[in-house]
Amino acid sequence: MVAAGRKRRSRSALAVVAATPSPPSPPQLTSLLALLASSVSLALRFASDRDLLLHPSQTLELDPLVLAAARGVSRLLAMLPLHLQTLTLTSMSLSPPAPSPPLPSSWFLRLLSESHSLPDSAWRDAFRMSRPAFFQLLHSLALSDPAAASSSSLALPPDHKLGAALFRLAHAAPARAVARRFGLPSPAVAARAFYEVCRTIADRLAILLDLGAPDRIARAVPGFCALSLPNCCGALGYARIGDAVIAQALVDAEGRFLDVSVGWDTAMAPAEILPRTKLYSSQSLVLANAPHGELIGGSVPRYFLGPACCPMLPWLVTPYNDMDAKNGMSKESIFNNVHSHGMRLVRNAFGHVRSRWRLLDECWKGECQEALPYVVVAGCLLHNFLIKCGEPDPEEIQEGAAAELFSDFEGEKDKEGERIRDVLAVHLSLLGMFYTYSSGARNVALCSFLTAQQ
Repeated sequence: MVAAGRKRRSRSALAVVAATPSPPSPPQLTSLLALLASSVSLALRFASDRDLLLHPSQTLELDPLVLAAARGVSRLLAMLPLHLQTLTLTSMSLSPPAPSPPLPSSWFLRLLSESHSLPDSAWRDAFRMSRPAFFQLLHSLALSDPAAASSSSLALPPDHKLGAALFRLAHAAPARAVARRFGLPSPAVAARAFYEVCRTIADRLAILLDLGAPDRIARAVPGFCALSLPNCCGALGYARIGDAVIAQALVDAEGRFLDVSVGWDTAMAPAEILPRTKLYSSQSLVLANAPHGELIGGSVPRYFLGPACCPMLPWLVTPYNDMDAKNGMSKESIFNNVHSHGMRLVRNAFGHVRSRWRLLDECWKGECQEALPYVVVAGCLLHNFLIKCGEPDPEEIQEGAAAELFSDFEGEKDKEGERIRDVLAVHLSLLGMFYTYSSGARNVALCSFLTAQQ
């Protein structure tokens, strides 16, 4: 029986050996490698010559995969004996692909040369703006050209600088991928071009954030009147950017940034940040000498909406807390609902900036983190510039993470701020009780009256 068992095991072993495929012969191996190498070569050619047909996000995912496959094939060929390497290369050369017409050396040059045949979405997909807006921005920034480049600026064509910076900002593209797409000498040059353009945007477009400019605040009042917030001049909010800094921003009713302060430590509370900002020190001048709105119950000076994480101030109106707004039909609850709609403006503005400029939500560390405030300001200025150009908002709004929520302020409340809030709450509750087409017209008339006195 033992002998019979040994015979069965030996027959099983022979069957396994017989079922195991034999290694390919040298001609088969060279043919397989040649086919693999040709496939990778064609994929590389498509990725480099036909990338205008793909969305930038697709090419950014495809490029590293194809390059990794090419490096793998090269390493595999290097492991073969010399005579098999020669056979493989000979096999590849027997069926050369049909020659293609010469193409411009970089993706960006191909985009420029073929713009007439590409859909309008090609520029928006690449740079988050239309082609006319791109060149209007290029004109506004007046980037130095190679002939006039100083020691502090790169000797690159201005359109290449701007395109490379916007592409990286829009897609969080690695510097290596940006350098390859724009024909730049190295990833270091791509990174330097990015920061140079961000600095230029912060310098040349700074007027778009000048809160003290004539009529800047007065022009914000009608938009908030339409939201039933008479004499309101802006909504103040906060966001964590890249898990590295906190940004404070004031926006108008169109979602345009009026003031931005970035670079605050993520461990700080908004109530600690606000008194340290330029907005806090300058608000008395910005809101001074403005007419008060006369409502039932009292007058209302110009003010900003503020989140619950900030203190109530004579010029910053925050919502009632939950204890004050238990009844859904109370004036406190009605005010909070309207206040929430106003605060959504600043959340949406941050969301549009995040959606358009995906680099902001990447992880920023070390020296890069030091430059993040300038990049955030550049993103907000570009947001304002594109509103000015009439460019559409991103279809998607990138919401902040749940960790972005800030704790409510629990300190002492300003009496004048509470009085203004109570007057507004009474006004809104009356509108809620008697709102008809005629009362709606009356509210519009009130807004027109306030606007006419600005």
